[in-house]
Amino acid sequence: MGYTVIEDVEDRVGDRVVRRKIIRTDSDQFPSGYRYALQFGYVDGRGTILRYDNENQTVGRHERHTSDGVTEIEFPGMLTLRTRFIEEVETQL
Repeated sequence: MGYTVIEDVEDRVGDRVVRRKIIRTDSDQFPSGYRYALQFGYVDGRGTILRYDNENQTVGRHERHTSDGVTEIEFPGMLTLRTRFIEEVETQL
């Protein structure tokens, strides 16, 4: 099974961190063709502010995590989801 790292970045803003890891893969575990984790959280242990990922035990499941909990989402495509994540983070910086 092959994979290509599309993006793997981390930016720190004060006591917060923004991480984007996107991997293009042909693994059956990720039928969308991507394995990803888009994370916005605190560096001091206070936890997640916002995260989108598909790194879980259920094949094909995509999730949105906030301090209020986890919600399953429809995968709109990697570029659309990445843009959504960046826009949501920018409103909170």
